[in-house]
Amino acid sequence: MVRLLNVYTISSFISLAGLLYGFDIASISGIVTTKQYIEYYGNPVGIRQGGIISAVAAGSLAGALSSSFLGDRLSRKVSTQLGAVLWCIGASLQSASTSIAMLVIGRIFAGFCIGITSVLVPIYQSEIAPRKIRGRIVTLQHFALAWGIVIMYFIQYGCSFLDSQAVFRLPWAIQAVPGIFLFMGLFWLPLSPRWLASKNRWDEVLQVLAFLRTPDCDSNDPLVLAEYKEIEEQAREHGEEWNTYREVFGKKLRKRLFIAMAVQGWSQLGGVGVLLYGVILPLKSAGVSNARLAASICYIIFVVATIPTILWTDHWGRRSSLLVGALSAALWSFMIGGLFMRFGEPNPVPDQQYTWIIVDKPIASRCIQASVYLLSATFAMSWGPIEWMYPPEIIPLHVRCTAVSLSTSTNWVIILALLLAVLPLWLRIHWGVFFMFGFLNLGAFIYVWLAVPETKQRTLEEMDEIFEHGEQLWRSFTGAGARYSNRLDLLAKDFEQGKISIHPRRPRRNNDIERTANSSTSQTLFDGTSG
Repeated sequence: MVRLLNVYTISSFISLAGLLYGFDIASISGIVTTKQYIEYYGNPVGIRQGGIISAVAAGSLAGALSSSFLGDRLSRKVSTQLGAVLWCIGASLQSASTSIAMLVIGRIFAGFCIGITSVLVPIYQSEIAPRKIRGRIVTLQHFALAWGIVIMYFIQYGCSFLDSQAVFRLPWAIQAVPGIFLFMGLFWLPLSPRWLASKNRWDEVLQVLAFLRTPDCDSNDPLVLAEYKEIEEQAREHGEEWNTYREVFGKKLRKRLFIAMAVQGWSQLGGVGVLLYGVILPLKSAGVSNARLAASICYIIFVVATIPTILWTDHWGRRSSLLVGALSAALWSFMIGGLFMRFGEPNPVPDQQYTWIIVDKPIASRCIQASVYLLSATFAMSWGPIEWMYPPEIIPLHVRCTAVSLSTSTNWVIILALLLAVLPLWLRIHWGVFFMFGFLNLGAFIYVWLAVPETKQRTLEEMDEIFEHGEQLWRSFTGAGARYSNRLDLLAKDFEQGKISIHPRRPRRNNDIERTANSSTSQTLFDGTSG
């Protein structure tokens, strides 16, 4: 009999935070082109429109930066609850807004929630997941985001047939519903075992690991004890230096921090994240009939394309997915830009949200539509989910919150800049925007090839050895780094054979550790004061 609360159901539920982000993308994407929105807010275009859309990114940046302190002090779970409260406040302000200023404030509140949860939910999922399915577990966050886009887009699509302000007020109000469910349901979820370890609550660490790893909560299971031991060893190694900026920017960790920031940054520089906010605009520019319905198909493809990543990302690996994704995204970006350049012409109608159009060229229009779909699918299968799973994987526990908040802040800085810049650029350089994104995707491919190591099938505690074994990072899974992929299994075997044992009590972070000589994997015997 499958237990109701397990790693899959826990991770799926907390992924409602991703649903919130998807709701925001789809609601603003569909609403900005409605007649009621344009008339009520005075036809915002260019910088004004970019400011409204990017307000969420500004709030997300603030939320991501604050998540370091909140996630460490309040826990990943409680901080996510706080984010859900802020989300409901933001949804209320947006739905009741009477001016652009009030709308922007509401979107900043919503963004603050997205910033907090975009850091802490992947961390929480990474810290509760077994190493062999960690990619699958963290990808559920992206899957929920994709579903949020689809659900809200069809809500907004249905509301678009109304002849009142409910066209935009009703979708923004509905956004509060999953926020309420997320806040209430989190009371029943366990705390992260790694966060408990950071607070020296070692009895609870063992209890939560047993709950997450075994159907009968067996705290004597060898794999549970082996994982407990790895967590303790890393905690003891770093002493009292927890989540400090001195450690994050120190010589030992700054390379990992930069890689985490770069993966998040290149993901957004590829342009697909911004495209999702306004996919209807290039479709309308291309002369696609019923662009609103065509945009909904794009979002459905985005959901479907995420499913193979959930099932096989732990087999494909992170590195190969990023490489193939970057090359494919570059191809589709160049295709869209080239078709617009060859078959497009200036828009003769002034004061429109697009100044370059394709008229009476159905084959070119369909090719652009297909390329947009393929670009969306490529992102959903590669950079979209991996940008969230990769930073928590490579950052050690004692600085995880701080470092991941910095890497995710990079994500939001770039989104903010792009949302402010892309709409004005779309009005001025038209198809050149897609060529720009194509070359940026090529840059992402080169960076991943030279600098990004593989992390699949390894525990979070093994990352230190991956980054410190001395070989080039890009050979990490085929070279010496592969030696460490079965370390946890060897440690579990030692427990099973009775070569080592632990006392589930709080170990001191000094040298009062008994050592045994009969362990082939590790010689530490825990013995500390109760806590």
